[in-house]
Amino acid sequence: MYTVASFLAGLVFGLGLIVAGMANPAKVIGFLDLAGAWDPSLALVMAGAIAVGAGAFFLMRKRPRSLLGAPMRLPGADRTDRRLVFGSLLFGVGWGLAGICPGPALVLAGYGLPKGFVFIAAMIAGNGAFELLESRKRQPAGSATA
Repeated sequence: MYTVASFLAGLVFGLGLIVAGMANPAKVIGFLDLAGAWDPSLALVMAGAIAVGAGAFFLMRKRPRSLLGAPMRLPGADRTDRRLVFGSLLFGVGWGLAGICPGPALVLAGYGLPKGFVFIAAMIAGNGAFELLESRKRQPAGSATA
């Protein structure tokens, strides 16, 4: 049942991205171009998504289990640190340059468009570089990797 629910949630999400224009890099760049021909339509899409998400989180806080019976585990507020700020800035710059973020990249790849595949490959490479740097940071000083 979880697989079916996950598939349906992903399908609805992907269709929503397509209908909203979020899978169109030109539309996204138009939204981010505040100094040029700004297209505010995606702000309305985001406001709608925030409203729906806020309502869902409000309802979830009152339930001990999900509709499928899994325990509710909501994220708690945590501190804002340098890594979070830098990562957010890096994400935003990448989004602005490419006009694509991870969800729409999957939609574009599903369409068979090279932009989606290139973005996903770059995202995987970036995640790999992060993991490599993190693993080196966790190694004790003086230890060598085989």
